[in-house]
Amino acid sequence: MNNIGLFGGTFDPPHNGHLHIARAFADETGLDAVVFLPAGDPYHKTQSTRTPARHRFAMTELATADEPRFALSDCDMVREGATYTFDTVQIFRQQFPQAQLWWLLGSDSLMKLHTWKKWQTLVRQTNIAVAMREGGSLSQAPRELHGWLGEALQNGSVKILQTPQIDISSTQIRRQIRNGSLSDGLVPQAVERYIRNHGLYRQAV
Repeated sequence: MNNIGLFGGTFDPPHNGHLHIARAFADETGLDAVVFLPAGDPYHKTQSTRTPARHRFAMTELATADEPRFALSDCDMVREGATYTFDTVQIFRQQFPQAQLWWLLGSDSLMKLHTWKKWQTLVRQTNIAVAMREGGSLSQAPRELHGWLGEALQNGSVKILQTPQIDISSTQIRRQIRNGSLSDGLVPQAVERYIRNHGLYRQAV
């Protein structure tokens, strides 16, 4: 594979908004594959509001099963301790040394990129695709990012996706399930069945 996209997240649960932006990610950057990377269980918390990783992985597997360009990795689940994007990209760089890597970021995450571990090295190891939220603007970027961002937009190592994000959130879905009614079209049917069969999200957190 020549072009690989990496899409990290908690996916708690994975929903149609995730699939929509992943398709746009693949289409607009010419990717051979988009690899979904569900986050692991929090290593420093004995109790967490996050659904156990095994369920989130299984749901993401169901959500992506019908898309030939979509793949799934447990890379961020099996590592011990804190997981950082820099380390994840290094792993894929070693596995696919000839590939062009792209990391998908929401525009809100882009605004905090300068706080990430080794971010200046990270952006030399991977290209960045940015999914904009409605009303978002690069003019809101902090000054720490201005020099890099201007150059990266010019040389093409940062690409702003033209497809807007769909206004669906995992928080919204979990709330609807706790209230007893999940709106149609928020999650794939296979994911909805899995949630129902395993009794997920019924307890308030």
